[in-house]
Amino acid sequence: MIEARHLRVLRAVATTGSFSAAARELGCTQPAVSQQMKALESSVGTPLLVRTGREMRLTQAGEALVRHAAGIIAGLTAAEEEVAAIAGLRAGRVRLVSFPSGSSTLVPTALAALRDAHPGTRVSLEEAEPPRSVRMLREGDCDVALAFRYEGAAGAEEWDDLVVRPLLSDRLVGLVPERHRLARAESLAIGELADEPWIAGCPRCRGQLVEVCETAGFTPRIDFATDDYPAVVGLVGAGLGVAVLPQLAVESVRPRGVRTVALEPAVRREIVALTLPDLAQVPAVAATLEKLAAAAAR
Repeated sequence: MIEARHLRVLRAVATTGSFSAAARELGCTQPAVSQQMKALESSVGTPLLVRTGREMRLTQAGEALVRHAAGIIAGLTAAEEEVAAIAGLRAGRVRLVSFPSGSSTLVPTALAALRDAHPGTRVSLEEAEPPRSVRMLREGDCDVALAFRYEGAAGAEEWDDLVVRPLLSDRLVGLVPERHRLARAESLAIGELADEPWIAGCPRCRGQLVEVCETAGFTPRIDFATDDYPAVVGLVGAGLGVAVLPQLAVESVRPRGVRTVALEPAVRREIVALTLPDLAQVPAVAATLEKLAAAAAR
């Protein structure tokens, strides 16, 4: 196998005409140059240099190798510089996937901080709810996935093969119209809303709502279902029903005409940033995780 260091020595010998001159140019000893040339000739299986008096002359094979060496060394140099830039966060790319309420709350703050600190790092954003976002990470379609799982939920995903960066605990809150009989309550049990019409959120949140309600002894009558959090808030504000949303989702919209009420006992979801173990070592990915954690801590 031809090594790049041997090609650099060959070019130096071809340019200077001798081992001693090549050694001076490369900053090493003449025996070291001679040893590396012998190793290169052994690798290619043919002589590359012929000594003529005090100078060295390239054989036909040597001329061919020197001709190709220029492009190979230039390509390696470019690769080394690019990798060094990525390692030093002067360049790099991160593909981020986030669920919608994370995209509108945590992500903007984190990406703004990342751009300020490392302007050469580019981040692309795509929205997907877990478990699809987690599947995208495992299949190589993203580098970081902002995801969540509900505490104690049946069938919670296993993330043992992933690097899990906890960000925050997001408590669910009740949403009622501002003229609702419970609008002024400091907290309520979800069972107090058993007879109300319900507006449900995304499929996963909808499943969690049904599970929580059934634990409280009733099945919610879901009149409307939408993945759009502003639509949920708007429907509640219009007096068409009640809802339960994560606090982070409420923060992502302007809740007009509604009141938020704490639920007792508390129901929470864990917000995390996920990546693969190998990706966690990539500087741009590590920096993205740090900025997401900082945004969550604010």
